[in-house]
Amino acid sequence: MDSSTVSAELGVWLVLPEQTIVPLVASVFYSREDPYTLTMVFGGGLDKPVEWIFARDLLAMGFYGCQGLGDVTVWPSAGYKGGALGSVLHIELSSPAGQAHLEAPAREISDFLRRTYQIVPAGEESGHIDVEAELNDLLRQAS
Repeated sequence: MDSSTVSAELGVWLVLPEQTIVPLVASVFYSREDPYTLTMVFGGGLDKPVEWIFARDLLAMGFYGCQGLGDVTVWPSAGYKGGALGSVLHIELSSPAGQAHLEAPAREISDFLRRTYQIVPAGEESGHIDVEAELNDLLRQAS
């Protein structure tokens, strides 16, 4: 990948209702081409990989308290106190097909986010969007 993209593979844990924990591999991707979002793909052992796209800032703000409404909710582990990073970042994903509660390694997520903010700093996302191209795509899809 070039300097306009960031990716990482993370070991995450799927927490099932019976408190059974299933290890998974998540691949996370970020691109300057779509500066507001990141993609997380879960594929280890699955017939068809599961892909989620959500706001980069949602993941970042989840270190400070429960964030998100609807499909994606993120919150820190109970060990988070006064800026000290806890060991786990909780990510809950909901869809009509079901719900998943994941525990992700907070340090690795934090490192990934830091790398994304190096290529597109917070508040500068709009400078990396080609509005004219986006409008043309929308018009093309509408016709």
